[in-house]
Amino acid sequence: MFVIFLFFSIFVLFIFNSLTLRLCLQTEMGQEKQSNVFRTINILITILLISSYVNVTYA
Repeated sequence: MFVIFLFFSIFVLFIFNSLTLRLCLQTEMGQEKQSNVFRTINILITILLISSYVNVTYA
């Protein structure tokens, strides 16, 4: 179960990072702001994935 969820979470992070890059390029954000946006989104998605894994594992 862990291996499947690991591949799923890597896929989700890749997709969200791709979408975030498109957003940053379309809005022509500065490099400083881009790093903050990427960091925030990656932290939030990681928290969401961890909580989902815990919910699925212990439910």
